[in-house]
Amino acid sequence: MQYLASSYSPWVVAASLLIASFASYVALDLAKRVRTRERGVALSWWIGGSLAMGTGIWCMHFVGMLAFSLPIALGYTVALTVASWVAGVAVSAVALYVASHGELTWRSLAGGALAMGLGICAMHYTGMAALDMSPGIVWNLRVVAASALIAVGASAAALLIFFWMRTLAERRAVIFQPLAALVMGMAICGMHYTGMAAASFPEGTVCLSADALGGPQLGMMVSVSSIALLTMTLFTSMLDARMRSSLKVANVKLASANEELRRRAFQDPLTGLPNRMLFEDRLAHALQRQARAAEQISERNASKVAVLFIDLDGFKPVNDSMGHAAGDVVLREAAARVKAAARDADTVARIGGDEFVLLMEDVTSVADCVGLARRVIASLTAPLEIGGRRVALSGSIGIAACPDHGDSDNLVMRADAAMYTAKRAGGGTYALYEAHMDDGTQEQLNLQNDLRHAIDNGELQLHYQPKIDGQHGQIRGVEALLRWNHPERGLLTAGLFIPIAERFGLIGSLGNWVIDEACRQMRAWADMGLHMRVAINLSVHQLREEDLAARIGAALDRNLLDPAQLLCEITESVAMEDLKSTQRAFEALERIGVFLSIDDFGTGYSSLSYLRQLPARQLKIDQSFVADVEGSADARAIVSAVIQLAHELGLRVVAEGVETKAQRDILLGLHCDELQGYYLARPMSAETLEAWTAGRKPAGAADFSPSVLGEQLQ
Repeated sequence: MQYLASSYSPWVVAASLLIASFASYVALDLAKRVRTRERGVALSWWIGGSLAMGTGIWCMHFVGMLAFSLPIALGYTVALTVASWVAGVAVSAVALYVASHGELTWRSLAGGALAMGLGICAMHYTGMAALDMSPGIVWNLRVVAASALIAVGASAAALLIFFWMRTLAERRAVIFQPLAALVMGMAICGMHYTGMAAASFPEGTVCLSADALGGPQLGMMVSVSSIALLTMTLFTSMLDARMRSSLKVANVKLASANEELRRRAFQDPLTGLPNRMLFEDRLAHALQRQARAAEQISERNASKVAVLFIDLDGFKPVNDSMGHAAGDVVLREAAARVKAAARDADTVARIGGDEFVLLMEDVTSVADCVGLARRVIASLTAPLEIGGRRVALSGSIGIAACPDHGDSDNLVMRADAAMYTAKRAGGGTYALYEAHMDDGTQEQLNLQNDLRHAIDNGELQLHYQPKIDGQHGQIRGVEALLRWNHPERGLLTAGLFIPIAERFGLIGSLGNWVIDEACRQMRAWADMGLHMRVAINLSVHQLREEDLAARIGAALDRNLLDPAQLLCEITESVAMEDLKSTQRAFEALERIGVFLSIDDFGTGYSSLSYLRQLPARQLKIDQSFVADVEGSADARAIVSAVIQLAHELGLRVVAEGVETKAQRDILLGLHCDELQGYYLARPMSAETLEAWTAGRKPAGAADFSPSVLGEQLQ
């Protein structure tokens, strides 16, 4: 039998290889997307990927068919052409389904390759059947079988490549993915053209579907459309990969940030030791374990829980004379020495300043605690050099054990009381708790317990002491002073409970309450038409909080206040203790528009030249100088010099503690800008201050004009 001569367009063959390789490249990328753990997303990628990948493979087949030419007109029936496209999509669905699994077993490889191979054959031979020839196509069954084997082999190779690409690092995968795609494209083309070689057309054959689908224009349209679809799919896949990579990085950063927050919440940032919160948690668990153990064995044989309260001797002079940085070095070294002296199972924590606590569990006798206390003291007294200077350091230690020294509730407090006994004995020693040491401790403990609930019970309040303008004789502003209206002890001044708040970690919540209450009161006064500048005192603990400025700014915004209405005061000694932290906090507060003041000037170790580094607008002369200004020429000379130099630096000067008419007159003669003290007005409630501004002078107040001076500070 004679057959029609057939030929192939090399350019179209090359185009089909390019399309097959591009489709394979997209398929390799899609194989990564369908592996996501999100079921809905994986299903969407599987369906969309199957359509895109199947269309790409079918396009290669269709273009390859168009590359085939006979000396007669050819065309393809619509129904069978669409059916061949469906087969291509089905093949892609099988491939992506297998690729979505975690691992490739021999069973899944064989089953997947066989299903894909049969699907590819179905696509190819259904597409060939779309040529409605008369007489029909003559097939070489051996070559058909060879094409089927090539289809199954190419499918197996594709699946192996899918899974092999997973093992590569990201950079290597970028290099090998185009090569792998080219291999897959050549395998697909090899099957297609082998299948085409199996077909023969007898002479006299006529294509009954010549007027159906066909022509170079159709081939070009199908190619462009398929490439566009594959490009869009690849772009979407790459965009998804980038977004997922960014999300993964963000999740890692978030986990790291959460871990850092958790670490900061329970760790002292300077020494790396547990902080008060973590120590109290471990102490509570230790006491619970001891209580359970005591129920099972006799009290005589039960182990003890002990707390050693350690306070460094001689730390303050080092910190004051050598600076805060040197003080930090001492604290870190002391922490390392205490930890090295302790047992592995012990907890060493820093609870503030130069105070450390050490928790001992499973203590058989108090003698064990004494032995550890001696080791700690010996370790602390070892020579220490900082910047070429030898530093003398030691420690006073108080020891309290449970149950020897009472119940568990007051264990830290009793160790603290014992520590003070050791310190009064000259320091560098230890003391065991004894009952008589509780005399002052119990009162502190009771106040501390009451103070924890004072805010919730509405027992705190602010009193306001006016600052009088020296030139105009009017109220320039007020200083907010914290008071505690104790239900049993009456009105307590801050000096009685602030040290307790600092010792027991309550100062932060008190400081926040003062900020909020001062802003609330300023808003209430503004609604009454009374625009009053209020000064609040900031503690060293607040200055070291990174969000201080943000918290103050939020309180001002919440109450719709001009930031210039708030004046933040910090004592000179606190400012100079850590000049960098103070400068950072002051600059942040200045940026939001808050006014700043240095309080108690003259009590620290600074000079005005140091304070020039701080963006302060105001200086308050300490009351100790004001008290002597009446009878001491030296005190008057010092105050006069401070006022003149402060004015040269653009600072306003406030004298606090003015208690006599003579002091007032002298300070006015020295051109002091503002005066504050009992002679002018005592601290008073907000209601009393409102009454004074309305013309009802409180008892003991000076005969100054009650009106409020509204001009801005210069």
